[in-house]
Amino acid sequence: MSNTPPPGDRIAKVLARAGVASRREAERMIEAGRVSVNGKAIKSPALNVTGKDRITVDGKPVSEPEPSRLWLYHKPTGLVTTTKDEKGRATIFDELPEGMPRVMSVGRLDLNSEGLLLLTNDGGIKRKLELPSTGWLRKYRVRVNGRPKDEDFAPLRKGLVIEGERFQPMTVSLDRQQGANAWLTIGLREGKNREIRRAMEDIGFTVNRLLRVSYGPFQLGDLKPGEVEEVRRRVMRDQLGLDGDEKPEGTAKRATRPQRKRPPIGKKPRK
Repeated sequence: MSNTPPPGDRIAKVLARAGVASRREAERMIEAGRVSVNGKAIKSPALNVTGKDRITVDGKPVSEPEPSRLWLYHKPTGLVTTTKDEKGRATIFDELPEGMPRVMSVGRLDLNSEGLLLLTNDGGIKRKLELPSTGWLRKYRVRVNGRPKDEDFAPLRKGLVIEGERFQPMTVSLDRQQGANAWLTIGLREGKNREIRRAMEDIGFTVNRLLRVSYGPFQLGDLKPGEVEEVRRRVMRDQLGLDGDEKPEGTAKRATRPQRKRPPIGKKPRK
């Protein structure tokens, strides 16, 4: 019995690379009988396919994977981060500029939150950036109602347990008081549902504005609400640590050398 793995890649990985869905979502589509290979519906993702196989989803052919791409998007308030909303609310995908290819969001921002959202056409990148092990710091500008003192945020810095769910320690700085509200900068390395709002409510404050300003090395910068900016491919590969086989042929790893300090990605230099 041969231990040589079959040629090709797992079907869910191929679907993710083609921008159909994330790998996990693709597996659910397969189990629902929506995916066919060479004219036959498959029920298990435990299948390798090659470029010679004909793959369809809901009867439509799956195109060859395009090169991996990544965009910075300034999500406005009032939009949900989902492809379809059961309540009929507008989604970010309804409002993206014309000419954008099919993309997926990296994580979510809730209806009333705004700021930086990463978009990609590659389900593998989406999954990579959403994994807790990636651990990229996400920074937010947060406005709360009230007159908090710095010591009020000690529970957030230690880590909270709310309704049995553990929240990892956050970095919190009290920036300024503005009338009846205070502005904070908060950093966290998780992406749990309404994490900052729930944590603030737990210590007695209500968030009335929440703006994500960075996600790892990627910055919101001067992007206006609704605007999209594509990340240069070389920058994307370098920051995401993509495998060498995803780099252009003939690209050799250069020796490390001193480089000029550059502004963070997505942030324009000050004049």
